[in-house]
Amino acid sequence: MTAAVPRPDISRRSAAVSRRLLPMAPAVLLLGLFVAGPILWSVYVSFTNAALTGAAATSPEFVGLENFRRLFADPALWHSAWVTVVFTVGSAVIGQNGLGLLIAVLSRNRNRLLRNTVGVAVVSAWVLPELVAAFALYAFLNPEGTLNALLGGLGMEQEWLYSAPLLAVILGNVWRGTAFSMLVYQAALSEVPTELAEAAEVDGAGALRRFWHVTLPMIRRSVLTNLMLVTLQTLGVFTLIYVLTAGGPGDATQTLPLLMYDEAFELDEIGYGATISLVLLAVGALFAVIYARTLREEV
Repeated sequence: MTAAVPRPDISRRSAAVSRRLLPMAPAVLLLGLFVAGPILWSVYVSFTNAALTGAAATSPEFVGLENFRRLFADPALWHSAWVTVVFTVGSAVIGQNGLGLLIAVLSRNRNRLLRNTVGVAVVSAWVLPELVAAFALYAFLNPEGTLNALLGGLGMEQEWLYSAPLLAVILGNVWRGTAFSMLVYQAALSEVPTELAEAAEVDGAGALRRFWHVTLPMIRRSVLTNLMLVTLQTLGVFTLIYVLTAGGPGDATQTLPLLMYDEAFELDEIGYGATISLVLLAVGALFAVIYARTLREEV
């Protein structure tokens, strides 16, 4: 009985596939090490009573689904999930995405001086480290800050971080993150042929109709891609909210990242905090799936 000899075409195909996949090996290794690794560790810890101090810090015990049963019975989870959704939709989907698109459209075909001035003003907030931007916002919004100084003559001073805390952090995140959306839409609009808009104008279409029926369909994939990126980025915002309000007053601005931090590092319950992180991961995955399916339908 003779051994089977590999077919030459199959061997060549396998070698070609190996040559294409080999350059991806370092990227796959890094993704596994820095992305999949922490996720798998969080999944493991969420089934234990791991803590920062005490006996559970050195010898955590397996507790099964206890952390999940406790979490889903905790009203703080549903409140934080709702605050997270409002914060994400308000600051990312509506604020950063809408304002970035508006600035890109209005600055299109304007003179270079105006475009550069607007670009520098918007991008300057984006390039600031998040901690520095948060302190700048705090200085602007605190009772003795710039905003109250400007409104003092109108008698409208108030403690903005206490009277409207969620609105304050939403506007703060819009201010800091709009530059990314603006740059994405400026690049997308530069690829739209001007002949199409000019033809629609000759046919009598106004500016709004030209944008709705000509420009927007041409950049719809950029819109969906930008929405996915800013949404996922906003879901993880922590420093900005923590510096401005620390989740307060009360729990008015306690998003899921802040709830996770409080449980894991303020109350020392690492296992319970890891369980909250999985919920946050699930929310991000839900948004990503919705955007990815919509993008695939657009192809």
